[in-house]
Order: sequence, then structure tokens, then C-alpha cells
Amino acid sequence: MADLPVHTIVFEILTRVPAKDVGRSKSVCKQWYALLSTQDFVRIHCSRSLVSSNQRVLLIDDLTCSVRPIISKSNDYGPGSIVIFPFYHQNNDVSILSHLNGLLCVCLNHTYELLLWNPTTTAFKRLSTPDSHGFYINNLDAVGLYVDADDDYKVLHIKHRSGVLGVYVYSREVDSWRNIPFITR
Repeated sequence: MADLPVHTIVFEILTRVPAKDVGRSKSVCKQWYALLSTQDFVRIHCSRSLVSSNQRVLLIDDLTCSVRPIISKSNDYGPGSIVIFPFYHQNNDVSILSHLNGLLCVCLNHTYELLLWNPTTTAFKRLSTPDSHGFYINNLDAVGLYVDADDDYKVLHIKHRSGVLGVYVYSREVDSWRNIPFITR
């Protein structure tokens, strides 16, 4: 029987084994270490290792939300745990603007503040600053979450004020905003 190419072993077989075994496989040789450390491998491994019993859904009601497991056989939700908005106070209307890996970027509609919120742990971080960064206006702004090459969570906030576009990026690691020059014609 012919030898299997390393690429086939890594991307077709090792993307299907438990993470603990992948960690052990990194010590086989330098080539395996390099291949098992790429973003492509991590992405494929994560997508293939999703176990249906670990999948959850976030259901949001008026002032509470619940995290519930998905029952794959019946396509229904199992009993879940209720999570109360930790930043709630009277007349607090919350909008979810973006999400990534269970982390949500939300807007408090009465103050226009942006927050990063993990509904599973109920931890949150206010992104608004005294110099007006992190304030969101519906129908004028756009917000998105992404992870950069250094695994730092970022919030992209595009503002439209008085006909001018401003592009800002918040870094979770540095805990600050920076302006991205944006040229329009």
C-alpha cells in the first residue's frame, strides 16, 4: 500500500480527532507541528469537532435570555438556563449588533453605548469612552466583530456623521479604539 501524503493525514484524519490527540501529534516532527498550528487546520478542526450535544442556542425575550441545548434528533431545544441582562435597568432596550464565537456586541438603545457581552458567563465590557468612541446610532452606523492574525478580538465601528464616514477599530487586547483612515470620493 502506498504511503499517504502528510497533507492528507493532517487535513483529512487529524482534523477529526480530539484536540488532546492533536496536541500530542505536534511532537511527531517539525512539519506536523507547522501544519497543525496553521489557522486553516484550527478552523477545519473546530468545524469538524462540533458535537451536537455541545451546541447551544441563545434565545432572547423581553428582558432576559436563555441558553438552551439543541436536541439534534427532534430539532428542538432542551431546558436551559435563564440569563438576566447584567447591564439592565429600567427602560433599557438592548439591540444585538454582531456576534462571534459566543461573544456579542450589543447596543444599549437609551444611551447608545456599545458593549461586548458573553451571555454564558454574563461578563460584559463597556466600549464607550468620554471622547465619543463606542456610541452607536441606528440607521447611521455599522458594527462587526472579527479576530485578527494575533487572535485579538476586534470591533469594527463605521460611523456616518454629517456626511462623513469614520472607521474605528476597538482592540480587546489593548482595550482602546483607533481611527482607520478612510478615503471616499
